[in-house]
Amino acid sequence: MRAVQAREAGGPEVLELVEVADPTPGRGQVLVKVAAAGVNFIDTYRRSGIYQVPFPHIVGSEGAGEVVALGPGVGGVSVGDRVAWSDAPGSYADLVVVPADRLLPVPDEVDLETAGALPLQGMTAHYLCSSTYPVQPGDTVLIHAAAGGVGLLLTQLVVARGGRVIGTVSTDLKAGLAHEAGADIVIRYDQLDDLTKDLPPRVREVTAGEGVAAVYDGVGKATFDASLASLRPRGMMVLFGGSSGQVPPFDIQRLNAGGSLFLTRPTLGHYVATTQELRWRGGEVFEAVRTGKLTVRIGARYTLADAVEAHRALEGRATTGKVILVP
Repeated sequence: MRAVQAREAGGPEVLELVEVADPTPGRGQVLVKVAAAGVNFIDTYRRSGIYQVPFPHIVGSEGAGEVVALGPGVGGVSVGDRVAWSDAPGSYADLVVVPADRLLPVPDEVDLETAGALPLQGMTAHYLCSSTYPVQPGDTVLIHAAAGGVGLLLTQLVVARGGRVIGTVSTDLKAGLAHEAGADIVIRYDQLDDLTKDLPPRVREVTAGEGVAAVYDGVGKATFDASLASLRPRGMMVLFGGSSGQVPPFDIQRLNAGGSLFLTRPTLGHYVATTQELRWRGGEVFEAVRTGKLTVRIGARYTLADAVEAHRALEGRATTGKVILVP
């Protein structure tokens, strides 16, 4: 089969399309023909060496497709089933092995490209606003990169819970997408002279001087200080990614000075640790898409051969919504 391999730690140029032996499902596993693989920042963290993984390795962890073979001991899954997953290493490939207990069934009404774009970012958006900081009706929250893959989904879910969204974006196109998703206020951070100094006053201006109940920040280093300064007393800083770089160590007394603030650094794996929780979150997200309550924007499609360009576009913030690879 064809697969995209990272030969060593580095930039997008270390990715290469190779031919490798087809994988074989082991006990409790299934073999899936990949219809679409999600491209995510976690893939770039692993490729660059920020997250420690062995090299060379086949990149990717998310996708959707059709089951083509079952390993020993697998029940409740059949060949031909349409499934999706959020964490199966080696998903940038024609075929991938997935543990059967980590599969999400794909409703008939949801096409496989949409399904491949949804599990990781959809369940991330779900846990952020329903579990990490459960948004209550009337809450105002700040979402950075509001036109990104997580941002558009998170905005819709927050609004569905009765919350109000202030989103940050960098272009007119992205501002329009954030508004369409339900953001009440959209701030162009590229038009601010100094993000750290200028964003918090803007946020307080549109919250009657109070600040926001929570900040959902997947950008990291570039936005962290402005995020902390935008919170209301006892607000929660939810740092779930670092697309601009990792946040360096800081003095925790800043949480005291900012108003007894909370800070958490969550990751999806801890919010889908059991099969029961995985199926609950995934089921709610897929049901919302099936019924039209949640819209998934696929901003770009690439072939496996173009994985280098997909990573460059994602890291260069040249994308909106979700980026997928279509074998």
